[in-house]
Amino acid sequence: MKTTELGALWPVSRLTLGGGGLGQVWGATDRAEAVATVREAVDAGITLLDLAPLYGRGEAERVVGEAFAGRLPDGVRVTTKCQVGTPAPGTAGVRIRAHLARSLEALQLERVDLLLLHSNICPDGYVFARSADVQQHFATPWSVYRDEVVPTFEALQTEGLIGAWGITGVGVPAQIIEALRATPAPAVVQCIANCLDSAGDMRRFDAPARPREIIATAREQGIGVMGIRAVQAGALTDAFDREMPEDSDDWRDYLRAAPFRELAAELGTPAAVLAHRYALSMEGVDTVILGVKNRTELRECLAAEAAGPLAEDLIARIDALFREEPA
Repeated sequence: MKTTELGALWPVSRLTLGGGGLGQVWGATDRAEAVATVREAVDAGITLLDLAPLYGRGEAERVVGEAFAGRLPDGVRVTTKCQVGTPAPGTAGVRIRAHLARSLEALQLERVDLLLLHSNICPDGYVFARSADVQQHFATPWSVYRDEVVPTFEALQTEGLIGAWGITGVGVPAQIIEALRATPAPAVVQCIANCLDSAGDMRRFDAPARPREIIATAREQGIGVMGIRAVQAGALTDAFDREMPEDSDDWRDYLRAAPFRELAAELGTPAAVLAHRYALSMEGVDTVILGVKNRTELRECLAAEAAGPLAEDLIARIDALFREEPA
């Protein structure tokens, strides 16, 4: 598998194995199949495992802990995340350390290579258009990020409990861009990377998501980019493998992506393969995170990476399908 530099950190495989599928976020699997999927991914050359406590309430981390019994293969690195939300003043650091301790226990490790803030960064006093009644659980105001989260991450790095830190770039776009330009800056940002430029149900604000601008800013700042939602939660696949409410943005994206599926059929390729090849072709994306939950889905993604980037004329053809659509 091809590798690239993840910002200023270290070489990373072009595909990263995500924990959402392993934690059964994207449909049912079982522990044995998840463990087998992790091992096969590593055998195939994947060198980064992207996890979080929220993926199955720790299940994804326990899967990796069981797969390698606390001894990661040479060259394999692991991430985890913490959702800080909006804690009481002065308590964010305690919350981060507690989350990390639980993750390390599940992973059977003494440190992780990368710790990411899993919250939506937003301006102080910001009210989200959706889910505002629970935003204290998923949103972290800028002052908390600047004054508590970043110093805690820096301290954990100095202590050797984490190798580096980063953010998920799905919060308010202007605030994400400010975080990327701040000092100290995250080493890595996770960004939406799909032909719809859509975060689907993850987007809780009404403004455009601006993922390509976030990717470009990260690139300018020398920050690593991990692409997420290559198949947009299933909207860019041939069919959902789970029940979807018809009022969800993910379902609306699926309907919107009908021309994309028609193009994939014309090319004789599964829509998911075409979507992953598109994400891998996006300028500035260092590695694409997979949401697979079993070895069959993994092998399809491995084949997509092996096929290489899409030709420029095909990328232009895909872009033209959605050019008039809102981001």
